Amino acid sequence: MNIKIRTRFAPSPTGYIHLGGIRTALFGWLLAKSLNGHFILRIEDTDQNREVKGSIEHIILSLNSLGLNYDEGPDLGGQYGPYIQSQRLSIYHQWAQKLVDQGLAYSDPYSEEEVEEFRLLAKSQKRPFLYREHRPQNLSGWDKGKALRFKSDPKKYTWKDLVMGELNSGEEAIDDFILIKADGFPTYNFAHIIDDHLMEISHIIRGQEFIASTPKYLNLYEALKINPPKMVTVPPILGPDGKKKLSKRDNAKDILEYLKEGYLKESLINFISSLGWNDGSTQEIYTIEQIIQKFKIEDIQKSPARFDEQKLIWINGHFIRNLKIDDLYEISSNYLPKEAKDFDSNYQKSVLRLIQDRLKYLSEIPSLSSYFFKRPNIDYTLIKNNKVLSIINVDTLIDLLNKTVQELNKSDFSLDDLTAKLNNLLILTNQKPVVLFGLIRIAITQSPFSPGLFDTIYVLRKTETIQRINDFIDYLKNN
Repeated sequence: MNIKIRTRFAPSPTGYIHLGGIRTALFGWLLAKSLNGHFILRIEDTDQNREVKGSIEHIILSLNSLGLNYDEGPDLGGQYGPYIQSQRLSIYHQWAQKLVDQGLAYSDPYSEEEVEEFRLLAKSQKRPFLYREHRPQNLSGWDKGKALRFKSDPKKYTWKDLVMGELNSGEEAIDDFILIKADGFPTYNFAHIIDDHLMEISHIIRGQEFIASTPKYLNLYEALKINPPKMVTVPPILGPDGKKKLSKRDNAKDILEYLKEGYLKESLINFISSLGWNDGSTQEIYTIEQIIQKFKIEDIQKSPARFDEQKLIWINGHFIRNLKIDDLYEISSNYLPKEAKDFDSNYQKSVLRLIQDRLKYLSEIPSLSSYFFKRPNIDYTLIKNNKVLSIINVDTLIDLLNKTVQELNKSDFSLDDLTAKLNNLLILTNQKPVVLFGLIRIAITQSPFSPGLFDTIYVLRKTETIQRINDFIDYLKNN
């Protein structure tokens, strides 16, 4: 029987979204899109003390910026709303009351201090702490000023996870847990089960840390007479060393920070999808459309994925190199140096075309292009630190630059003629390219590296190129 595919991304608004969170969203989005289903955004804000102001807007912006457009959500609405848990309290209370009426939930009679004593006792006896061992004999109703606990039914469970396969647990995994806190807000353990049921979620995609809690979820599903959605457990993302989970210390940034630095959404989706998913091929570059077409749950891996920033940089560079120049120009407006506004779009595009092959991310544009838009300050240390040029006396350097100016003055400044003139200059001066062209590059860019020298001179044009060389000659003479 075909089921209606409905997946959800249900983050807590506690700060920025890291790669692990985005991967969960991406896999849910891919599953829905690949099977003509629906992808839902739900905000799980029942822990009000941890909420960070502006996080909901941040989550929405992050998903939209990556193109992970959801079909229902807090800003879009939908027939299963509200999509923010703090706006659904009456729903949770209704379902909790059902359990109370059936004798399957009770008011927690103990203080935090008393519960801690129970924990310490279990520890001293070298056995696991189980709250149900201290469950009161006579279960009261629901005192709304106290936490409400689920009366569990300890048993063994076997269940199927679409990635991990068959899993099982013993009775020790089942315990009485809090459904509704004393402040009236539900716990995650209760709210997500109700929401997934009412929103008709077909597949739950989440990390391995939830496997240990699954038996108590199954216990609650049974008590509520709810059929669980299909479980899809994704592997953890490890840091670059492959030894521990990825953290901020491993350069795991907010997804919006990656976008701000000039990583394209296409490369981010390509990279993030590779963290735990592989279609069985050796292909590494995919368009978003190709990933949607190829994505299958059975291709999600059990083993941990490893974060490799160099691979992300390589993928991003690939996508940048394959952009049409008009598309690169359109997305580069916020990255070009401020002086670029004094030049027309054709000149800006010619500069971008020249540096495109060297770009790893868009925030490199200023450092790679600034000397095309503003005459750079002379930096003689570039000569001093150059192993070849530093051993040549200044008079020889000046002579080489004067001959360069003479040759450039004869050029019509077509790219072919520039190439011919400068190559001929090598013969006239009896110099190696590393000497002559290295000197010219420093004179016109004040940088040890640049795109192809002939192309750089061609873009700068005749007047500007010769003026920069003459300025450098004057500097060498006077210093």
